[in-house]
Amino acid sequence: MHSRTLLTFGETMGRLDAEGIGLLDGVRPLSLKLAGAESNVAIAAARLGADVTWVGRVGPDGVGDLIERRLRAEGVATRALRDAAFTGLMISSRRTSAGVRVDYHRAGSAGSRLRPSDLPQDLIAGAGVLHVTGITPALSAGAREATFYAVDVARAAGVLVSVDVNHRAKLWSAQEAAPVLRDLVARADLVFAGPEEARLVLDAPNDDADPLTLARAVVALGPTAVIIKDGPRGAVAMVDGVEHVAPPVPVHAVDPVGAGDAFVGGYLADLLAGADPAQCLTTAARTGAYAVTVPGDCEHLPYRHELAAFAAAEDVAR
Repeated sequence: MHSRTLLTFGETMGRLDAEGIGLLDGVRPLSLKLAGAESNVAIAAARLGADVTWVGRVGPDGVGDLIERRLRAEGVATRALRDAAFTGLMISSRRTSAGVRVDYHRAGSAGSRLRPSDLPQDLIAGAGVLHVTGITPALSAGAREATFYAVDVARAAGVLVSVDVNHRAKLWSAQEAAPVLRDLVARADLVFAGPEEARLVLDAPNDDADPLTLARAVVALGPTAVIIKDGPRGAVAMVDGVEHVAPPVPVHAVDPVGAGDAFVGGYLADLLAGADPAQCLTTAARTGAYAVTVPGDCEHLPYRHELAAFAAAEDVAR
């Protein structure tokens, strides 16, 4: 790895959170936060000491201003390209205490208008890791082109390519997504996926294979490292032919949204710091577990000293 910098790009939105439980018209107040898989990863990694750059388009509005200020405040080198379109929004609410509902308002947004020219070749070639997600190619034809352009430039420059499958059913159907995501995974060095996302990429929707079997099958598509994130059941990895298992960390879940991104940020931060795969996976699992104990996508993600304290007490359910 010729650089210790993580480069990522994609759409960051405003996140309106209903603070109470129930129908939106009866819940007050609504709080404004940030949301976006790639910026979540950027913040998670930066808080753990990584050198991170994020690129994306934002609108000429207060939410766009907030995104740029917050990312810069987190120590993320930020290329927030101003676009005439609006900054996207997501609304997070709880109809009951049993789960979170997320609604998107992003069609035609500034973030969806990303294009290859937004990503200079020297910026990509100078990174240690390029991290992309399966969300960006779902946003528009231009964003899809930008994603594959960046991956191809990184591969040509010898930059490690990291892909989080991150299928969003509200953005595109499984039938439309599967071949695109499979192509993206085949070009990657490192892949993150949930079990259902792995089955989608493998075109095996009814497969009941265990996570390690899924990881081996995804490795056969081309990447040298595959991590299967399985939420409260822990995580497994196949890295250079070696299997690794991270057991679940017992926690009391407050907000599960963004936990997978925190997991990825933890893994990449340790990878950039030179840790071995087992340590990367352990840090990822702990960072993801920490994330579900706090509200919001990224606002309360842990710093190194907080993660160490959390790990020391992880045998206690919180």
